[in-house]
Amino acid sequence: MQWAERDAAGIGALADPVRRRLYLYVCSRPEPVGRDQAAEAVGVARHQAKFHLDRLEADGLLESEFARLSGRSGPGAGRTSKLYRRADREISVSLPDREYLLAGRLLADSVAESVESGHPVLDVLHRRAAAHGRALGRTALSGVPAPESSASALRLATRLLAEHGYEPRPEDERVVLSNCPFHELAKVQTELVCHMNEALIAGVATTLAPHCPQVRLDPEPGRCCVVLEEGVS
Repeated sequence: MQWAERDAAGIGALADPVRRRLYLYVCSRPEPVGRDQAAEAVGVARHQAKFHLDRLEADGLLESEFARLSGRSGPGAGRTSKLYRRADREISVSLPDREYLLAGRLLADSVAESVESGHPVLDVLHRRAAAHGRALGRTALSGVPAPESSASALRLATRLLAEHGYEPRPEDERVVLSNCPFHELAKVQTELVCHMNEALIAGVATTLAPHCPQVRLDPEPGRCCVVLEEGVS
């Protein structure tokens, strides 16, 4: 049961608020992160960041490598630095966040409705996923002023998707989603799950009218298939 002990250690490691912030910051970055960068990002001393990052690595939540931050090699290139990235594994509670129960409910309800109504099951699934996304958006935005620009709408969508485990990060002029909450399902039923996910996120985007972010499929290995861009005002 070594895996269970390791999972328990990983869960416990995130109980510390500073450690949790460091973990989330590393997960949000597309490239491995150094100690100085992580310390500055979360507002702690370098020695404190080093302690917590090494603890996260020891508990299996992060992996590390050594590289020269200058990108150069040979004499004069400087010393190598320890860089951290999220470990390529899940633990039972699940890190990163997974939403298999939600996916199963959407799929099961869609099949049941399709059998009863005769409507194509994919049409029903996309409609139900979009409705769930709209419900998420309306709940999150209750009491929040409507966005005044496309940029503020995209920021609101980014914050909401972060709360639901998508781990969004800016990339050029768009937002990519580092984590797919339906990862294991998407590996075996890629087209089905990716289009369901697109419909769900598009549902969220519609609640940000009149500056709805643009949602489109742009699959690449290692992240969610959906990306967001500023809407056209």
